[in-house]
Amino acid sequence: MIRGVVGAMALGLLVWVSPAAAQASVEGTGDQVRISYVEPKNPAHRPIYERLQKRRVLEDLRDFLSPLKLPQPLTIKIEGCGVVNAYYSSGAVTICYEYVAWLHQIAAKITLSNEISLEDAVVGPFVDVLLHEVAHAIFDLLKIPLFGREEDAADQLAAFILLQFGNDVARRTIVGTALLFRQMAEDQQPGSADYAAAHGLPAQRFYNVLCIAYGAQPKLFADYVKQGFLPVFRIGSCRWEYQQILHAFKTLIAPHVDPALQAKVQGREWLPAGGK
Repeated sequence: MIRGVVGAMALGLLVWVSPAAAQASVEGTGDQVRISYVEPKNPAHRPIYERLQKRRVLEDLRDFLSPLKLPQPLTIKIEGCGVVNAYYSSGAVTICYEYVAWLHQIAAKITLSNEISLEDAVVGPFVDVLLHEVAHAIFDLLKIPLFGREEDAADQLAAFILLQFGNDVARRTIVGTALLFRQMAEDQQPGSADYAAAHGLPAQRFYNVLCIAYGAQPKLFADYVKQGFLPVFRIGSCRWEYQQILHAFKTLIAPHVDPALQAKVQGREWLPAGGK
């Protein structure tokens, strides 16, 4: 059941799928999720705007979220913000064109190490940030109780969902997300404002996402332990950390899923490698 539920929440996974692979919208979606591609004011963002529209990213997102029963509509939009950002506020998730442009710049740096393809260096973090912001929306609209910082909980839910699509997709998206955090940590030494921020430091988020992944699939992510990226002293708690998230999902979020609509979104091909 868990795989089907989170499959319905896959959000931006079809950003890199060819248009021919897109399938018809799920019937009965209704007005639960309202979407908007806001025309960019900055001409440099028009290619991003046109690409996302062509890929029908938000239309697919609306279908993927259809099994989740929300008490009020959720708006998801892509627009220019003037700053690099992605956020949730008052019933709306916003992904800024500036964030997508910045993500491509960072991805180009990540691929210099030849650890990952440019495609995976973009798609992993892009899907992750969508899941992260929708997690905030879920916590708010469903009044999910949280102990600890909400940003950490959103990171955990996003990583958990990335791990539910089989080994290939899990590997590509988790590694892409982790390497983004590592690159961010290498690019800038933290100052007092970073320590005071609601988000964890990029280096902490790097270790956290790898630990969740290792806790779920120790064989699939064993190389990150062997290479020393995930310290041996941390791996002892990783399985427990993943199980804790799994229990929270089953207890707090799964009851808000419509099983009939869930069945309609199962069986799709997720993130085929080499999509352009």
